[in-house]
Amino acid sequence: MTFFLGLGIAGIVLLALSLVFGGVLEGMLDGVLDGLFDGLLSLPVIAGFISMLGFGGAIVLGTTGAGPFVATVAGVAAGVVAGWLTWKFSKALMTDQTSSTPRGGDLVGTSGMVVTAIPADGYGEVMLRLAGQPVKYAAKCPTPIVRGTEIWVEAELSTTSVAVRPVER
Repeated sequence: MTFFLGLGIAGIVLLALSLVFGGVLEGMLDGVLDGLFDGLLSLPVIAGFISMLGFGGAIVLGTTGAGPFVATVAGVAAGVVAGWLTWKFSKALMTDQTSSTPRGGDLVGTSGMVVTAIPADGYGEVMLRLAGQPVKYAAKCPTPIVRGTEIWVEAELSTTSVAVRPVER
């Protein structure tokens, strides 16, 4: 029983180490195996296998009274299932596609509100929404605009400033 519990704890320790040393093992074996197993020999997969081998074997040994051979076979089966599930979940997480990162150019044509008055040919501040989040930008306009005026973004001047014009209604 102690041997199986030791394997289970070693698997959990290895899983914790895999958080720190992510793809080290895959990197070391990359030239040797050349993508043969495609992530099957990653630290999380090996940790899941070892952990379930140990804990599964300990559970079978403690609850059924069967010998170490039966406990080892059951632990290996549980380890294979845990390793395969870990591989599938990590593969799904690694290939998950997120939406594109918003860029400043996405602001052109959007409306906002002046939060600091804009002097003629000078800079003030406007509050805009970028990907649903409020963002404050420096704003320039050829005509003066008072605080609280609704504006349209005409161009992106830099990563932190835009050219605007007041909305005419």
